[in-house]
Parts: sequence; C-alpha cells; structure tokens
Amino acid sequence: MVIEHSDEPEDEAADLALKILVAGGFGVGKTTLVGAVSEIRPLRTEELLSEAGQSVDDVDGVDHKVTTTVAMDFGRITIRSGLSLYLFGTPGQDRFWFLWDELSQGALGAVVLADTRRLEGCFPAVDYFEHRGIPFVVAVNCFAGARTYGAHDVLDALDLDRGTPVVQCDARDRDSGKEVLIRLVEYAGRMHTARLLDSVG
Repeated sequence: MVIEHSDEPEDEAADLALKILVAGGFGVGKTTLVGAVSEIRPLRTEELLSEAGQSVDDVDGVDHKVTTTVAMDFGRITIRSGLSLYLFGTPGQDRFWFLWDELSQGALGAVVLADTRRLEGCFPAVDYFEHRGIPFVVAVNCFAGARTYGAHDVLDALDLDRGTPVVQCDARDRDSGKEVLIRLVEYAGRMHTARLLDSVG
C-alpha cells in the first residue's frame, strides 16, 4: 500500500507512506513491537482474555498474558525524511483471521514475529504470506530463557526459502524494531522490483 500525503505546498515532493503488517502467533509480541516503534500513540484493540476463550486460546508458554488483540494494532514510524511506515498488527488467533484479508490489502510486506519456544505459532502467518506472494521477514523475538537459534536453523524449522531474511530482535526496544522494519522495506523493495522486471521481461 502506497499512500501519498503531504502538508507541504503542492510544488513540494509528496511524502511516501508504506503499509506494513506485523504478524505472528498468539502472545509473540506484535502489540509490543508496534507500540515500541510508533512515534504516535498506538491504536490498540485489546480485550481481557475470558473464560469463554480458554478452549481456543493456547496460552502455553505465555501464562502471564491477560489481554489479546481482537482487531488490529496501528502505529506509524518515520524511517527517514519523506518515508513513513504505517504499521498494522494482526490478531494472532485463528478465529480473528477473517480480518487478515482486509488488513493485507495493499501491504508492501510483513514482519512475522517468532518465539523460538513456540515456533509452530508462526506457521500460519508464514503460509498466509507465502500463498499471497507478500514479502516478509522473520523477526525472532528474544524472550528471556528462550533457546538461541541461528538464521539457518529458523529457516529449516519453518521450511523457508533461503533468501528469506531472519533477524533477531527485542520487540520492546525501539531501535531494534526499527532495524527489523528497515530490513523488511529493503527486502520487499527488491522483491517487488524483481517481479516488475520479470513481468515486463
């Protein structure tokens, strides 16, 4: 998604804004990442976990989690002068996936957050973006006590193409999150350019 906007006079170059998704399994840190990097007060749609959801929400490994995103998170970050990213954090549970198709419309790419203690939790997000041809990077959120995996280990475990970027991050840290987003923009830009050249070649 490319949104052009500017508060400058019409003869000034318009700013460029790109739509980015932040996805992954339940409790992996999506809301935390969006909140950490956003330069505006992030929009959150969190609700308390309820007894009714206990049978469908797998809280194994995230016992401390008491809220869940039920629609999306939204934030904005300026990467450099003239380039901003609009961040849309997706809900993690299967029952909210009907929202993903709307959220993914026009997205440049996605960050798939992964927790090495529960790598299987990001399989659905990986499958979703692969099947729709949306470029993505895997950002391994470094939780305390989690085993450290190398990029090749994560690629193998998730059965990813060797060209898929895998980066380590701390979703709580703004600079760490920003580096992930920069890596995604660079990677997605290359992927879209290559597809354009293939289509005209």
